Amino acid sequence: MLHSATMLPAFLLLFLMGTSIRLSETMSRDERNKLRNQVVEMFDHAYHNYMDHAYPADELMPLTCRGRVRGLEPSRGDIDDALGMFSLTLIDTLDTLALLNKTVEFEEAVKRVLKDVRLDNDIVVSVFETNIRVLGGLLGGHSMAIMLKESGQMLWYQNELLHMAKDLGLRLLPAFNTSSGLPYPRVNLRYGVRGPETRTGTETDTCTACAGTIILEFAALSRFTGDPTFEAHARRALDFLWEKRQRNSNLVGTTINIHSGEWVRRDSGVGAGIDSYYEYLMKAYVLLGDDQYLHRFNTHYASIMKYISQPPLLLDVHIHKPLLPARTWMDSLLAFFPGLQVLKGDIRPAIETHEMLYQVTKKHNFLPEAFTTDFRVHWAQHPLRPEFAESTYFLYKATRDPYYLEVGRTVLENLNRFARVPCGFAAMKDVRTGSHEDRMDSFFLAEMFKYLFLLFAEEEDLPFNVEDYIFTTEAHLLPLSLSTASNSQAPPVVNSMAGEELDDSNFEWTCPNTRLLFPDPAFPRNLREPIRSAVDKSCLRPTIHREPGMGRPPLRAQDFMANNPEHLELLRRMGVSLIHLKDGRVQLVQHATQAVSAVAAEDGMRFMQEMMELSSQQQKEQLPPRAVQIVSHPFFGRVVLTAGPAQFGMDLSKSSSGVRGFVTVAEPYNGCSELSNGEIVEGRIALLQRGQCMFAEKARHIQKAGAIGGIVIDDNEGSSSDTAPLFQMAGDGRSTDDVTLPLLFLFHKEGNILLEALKEYKEVEVLLSDKARDRGTDGAEEEDCSTEEKDNSCSPSSEPVDQSQVTTQEQTAEDSVVGQDSVQPVEGLGSYVPVDVGEEPAVDRDSSSQSVDSVMADWQEDLEAFKQMEKDEL
Repeated sequence: MLHSATMLPAFLLLFLMGTSIRLSETMSRDERNKLRNQVVEMFDHAYHNYMDHAYPADELMPLTCRGRVRGLEPSRGDIDDALGMFSLTLIDTLDTLALLNKTVEFEEAVKRVLKDVRLDNDIVVSVFETNIRVLGGLLGGHSMAIMLKESGQMLWYQNELLHMAKDLGLRLLPAFNTSSGLPYPRVNLRYGVRGPETRTGTETDTCTACAGTIILEFAALSRFTGDPTFEAHARRALDFLWEKRQRNSNLVGTTINIHSGEWVRRDSGVGAGIDSYYEYLMKAYVLLGDDQYLHRFNTHYASIMKYISQPPLLLDVHIHKPLLPARTWMDSLLAFFPGLQVLKGDIRPAIETHEMLYQVTKKHNFLPEAFTTDFRVHWAQHPLRPEFAESTYFLYKATRDPYYLEVGRTVLENLNRFARVPCGFAAMKDVRTGSHEDRMDSFFLAEMFKYLFLLFAEEEDLPFNVEDYIFTTEAHLLPLSLSTASNSQAPPVVNSMAGEELDDSNFEWTCPNTRLLFPDPAFPRNLREPIRSAVDKSCLRPTIHREPGMGRPPLRAQDFMANNPEHLELLRRMGVSLIHLKDGRVQLVQHATQAVSAVAAEDGMRFMQEMMELSSQQQKEQLPPRAVQIVSHPFFGRVVLTAGPAQFGMDLSKSSSGVRGFVTVAEPYNGCSELSNGEIVEGRIALLQRGQCMFAEKARHIQKAGAIGGIVIDDNEGSSSDTAPLFQMAGDGRSTDDVTLPLLFLFHKEGNILLEALKEYKEVEVLLSDKARDRGTDGAEEEDCSTEEKDNSCSPSSEPVDQSQVTTQEQTAEDSVVGQDSVQPVEGLGSYVPVDVGEEPAVDRDSSSQSVDSVMADWQEDLEAFKQMEKDEL
């Protein structure tokens, strides 16, 4: 039991270094050195590309090799709140440079920050992200500069980074001007909050992690500068969150009203929205030596292990009904939790959960953004998050089991094979297809390379004793000596535990001896085996032995995108050339002798064969476009939306009258599960959003609910039938004879016309048919196409559109893509223009989803959870 802050450095040293049991090494020192050097090379690749192509922008866009400047690139919603025009990636990377022994680069980077970075920007930023990334980065950089100065280097340094940190802290303080002490989620760096010029301050809600992940940086700032104001505000916010916990379950919700303290979202877990709140309670005790924080953490932890932990799973529950699960999937941010359990000393569940995460990672090369309880993909993105590497490092430190070195090797290899691009490392848009996103977040440099380097480095490789520091949630290094720093100016700590005793049992096993935990060296392995088997059985995937250097599974014809640089590179390696024809098609020709190897040539032959079969199938199954005609008041048939057909369900060309009915939005909007508003959908035409499951699955769900038809609306903002070829929706690879209703596809622009009509007129009736019918009794057919929607919503006549024949030569294929919703190109109105129409998860479409928020409550809850994950990268 630790009560003295002076004991803390020794405490960490004992726990992380002195008590671990050393198993027989299965990885040689040379091999570890090789992996350590590889980490450094990968860091150099990412860092130098940022400096060469992006600086002074906040982030690097690694696919287009340029900087992401807020306001110049399309908005990504809340994700962009991390960007403040303050060279975010450079500041976030400062102490990584020092840790990796890049002293010259570190000194140069510090000078660049002092010379170039300005904080007085009229821009609204996230308080949480700015605190952990920028304030934490400046403080971590200051800590490293002081360390180097004490060793006789950087003698010119006079606390300049600390002065910048205080300036930033003062700019964040206005956000805490609330009756509760919880900060506003956003602040204007120049104008603060709650003024017309601030463009913020009207928010009422914040996530628990956003309000509860302040104390380390603010307390460090107070103790470095001697100004107690910052630590006092962070303590007040934590005190309020503790008081608002649900007293029966001792759990906290995900989102809270910053004024009233009412829980807005009452689901509770250890992932997105809450994660680092728990982390900072534990680490605040370590850094500040205040027993209150350990007591609070242990109280929460006992409830987590009682209600949320179902080893190896960690499942969200409702805080008022903790025995009731809140969802059937887990998000990737909970991957930090095994590392926190190591610090707590609860090693067994840490091993079990980590092993589950590792097996899911091996199935998909990366940890998907969210995955189900049977270990399948829920959200397929992976923005290069470092939490799994973090837990791997801490488990290795605690157990010295060389197994975790092999886990780290896997992480390293997958990053190099699948995420590395010429200008850095690109986030994965979909872990199943290997598609990339033009994104490299600052936390990739701030955290991933720190933890991987520390995993493989020997003690003598480090420029300082890492045990003298604590890692923030962004992996910034704060010296434990702050625990004994003079804090005489600080106001007296208010004991928010009045009436509560500090039970000694709250402090048991906080600093365990791993020799007692693991008397048998095989103990960790015995814990991992059953979990590995469970994941393997739930998500079978054949093992494919690939040629070294290819770095990825063979490209499949149905996944091919003609404007995807990664796919074009794979074609080149397979000896396949691509020629764009004048009529909009692409021609593929293979020369086996130009392939990089015999294996690659074989892959190319297989690809060409698949492409010819796919192209032949498309020719046989070509269907003409269909029509969605709005027939109710005040449209009376004048608005006709060009729609793509389905290869299954009712054939509208064989129906003389088509299918007529009122439309309603399905809930959930994606239609990928049983509808919750089936009684409303019954007898109507259901509106669905593209994404997350196959078209046939959507059709079956709305048919089961009693719908008479369905319309799938593209989630790709800006897509339109006047700029892209129409689609015909393919089945799911099995019999679709059970689907009897008609299903049509509308691009985003045309779909929005229908959604806006529904929003304005409440009751909207449409006709699904093979061609437009009589357009009303006022003879307005001529003016029909003089309206604003002329180009995208009008059919030039009521006659069927002639379909051009698409010829496919032996080595020619349409520019087609099959994604989750399997689609095939269809000739539409005008010429065929191939575009990238690959499927993406629908949950990352902030701007396109906002126009229909009011009619998709269930889907909105998942969307908000995803947005919260993007805001809270830890």
